[in-house]
Amino acid sequence: MRILYLLYQWLIAYPLLIVITLITSLTVIIGSLLGSRDFWGYYPPMIWARCFCLLLFIRTEVRGRDNIDPRTSYVFVANHQGAFDIFLIYGYLEHNFKWMMKRSLFKIPFVGAACKSAGHIMVDRSSPTAIKNTMQHAQKTLQGGMSLVVFPEGTRCMDGRLQRFKRGAFLLAEEFSLPVVPLTIDGAFSLLPKGGINVHPGKVTLTIHKPITPPAEGKYDIEQLMRDSYNSIASALPGEAPIE
Repeated sequence: MRILYLLYQWLIAYPLLIVITLITSLTVIIGSLLGSRDFWGYYPPMIWARCFCLLLFIRTEVRGRDNIDPRTSYVFVANHQGAFDIFLIYGYLEHNFKWMMKRSLFKIPFVGAACKSAGHIMVDRSSPTAIKNTMQHAQKTLQGGMSLVVFPEGTRCMDGRLQRFKRGAFLLAEEFSLPVVPLTIDGAFSLLPKGGINVHPGKVTLTIHKPITPPAEGKYDIEQLMRDSYNSIASALPGEAPIE
């Protein structure tokens, strides 16, 4: 069965998904030029992401969707197990958002141009001016129910285990007084770990935790916010321990 799946994956699924990716990228670029980039930058990629899961026989489960309000802006922070994290969040979160992305990802042919057209936020730490521009872009974006998704680990894990978080996403939440929603992704590492090319079909689960809201008075305690977010994510990952 594994050999049959690999033949299907390389001869049927991957060629179809390349075509779907090109069509989706062009749709986002053209649609964003002619209409609302918030619409065209989210709904076509949502269909694209679901196509990846369906064509590669990935089963999905979402828990806790009732914890979020589609009219509220959030900073979503998720663990990063593998490439299918992108498809799971884009396809099944069902809340319009922008990614906070590495600058290098904007160089991917077609996909990078589509991300730029859609208004995803490029992280540029090359200078104080660049950082300021990133913050201004984020401030303009996070309005009217538009949210942000960040992988606070910074990169995909090498072993499937939860890594320590970086502060950037949490500083944004503090700056704009936005609720933080931890997202747990479980199962994506076994589907396609970092550096892999062959998918192992299976199940991946997205758990949407309750928002961590800003204090009524004053600002977040960033260290506590990071711990609370980490522990929420870890609580839905077998074998992961909370941090004090």
